[in-house]
Amino acid sequence: MQGVTVVDHPLVQHKLTLMRKRDTSTKSFRELLREIASLVCYEVTRDLPLEQVEIETPLATMQAPMLAGKKLVFAPILRSGLGMLEGMLELVPAARVAHIGLYRDPATLHCVEYYFKAPADLAERAVVVVDPMLATGNTAIAAVDRLREAGAKSVRLACLLASPEGLSKFHGHHPDVHVWTAAIDERLNDHGYILPGLGDAGDRMYGTR
Repeated sequence: MQGVTVVDHPLVQHKLTLMRKRDTSTKSFRELLREIASLVCYEVTRDLPLEQVEIETPLATMQAPMLAGKKLVFAPILRSGLGMLEGMLELVPAARVAHIGLYRDPATLHCVEYYFKAPADLAERAVVVVDPMLATGNTAIAAVDRLREAGAKSVRLACLLASPEGLSKFHGHHPDVHVWTAAIDERLNDHGYILPGLGDAGDRMYGTR
């Protein structure tokens, strides 16, 4: 599918299968999500620009590559996006963080914003929206809309699972935002949940219902 990268690394797929199992504990679910997030982040950041800088090794002076420009911004969608944030920050500890509070109205499936806080210079940074599930696509669309209102120009999206319907709707609104996901599942059910999926990521992560 155009505009989407499925991270099919064996470790990612193995850990995802463990997360899908209904008897996986809350503790294990959180740990697996953090681990998968680091692996997905590795792929999301594969094309970041580099610049040559002069350094001193113990033996010589050399030109060596380092990341160019300002640090990344990770933008987790509350609350379940926080479960992926920790793993990504382990890989990119200097990244900035923007928090986007959105919830999906169960009656309309539309998004309601309740919190937003981001670095002031989003226009100068690459932003990675983080949310485990791209289901209907409404939450991801609202998050990218909000970030662009705040000045973001370079935006990408990292998730754990996506539905075909959600991807289609998301790219209908934001065709230039590339998506990285561990899997594209079959479809949505009547309540807007991904099938076969893994249930509600936030509830499984925090032990709520």
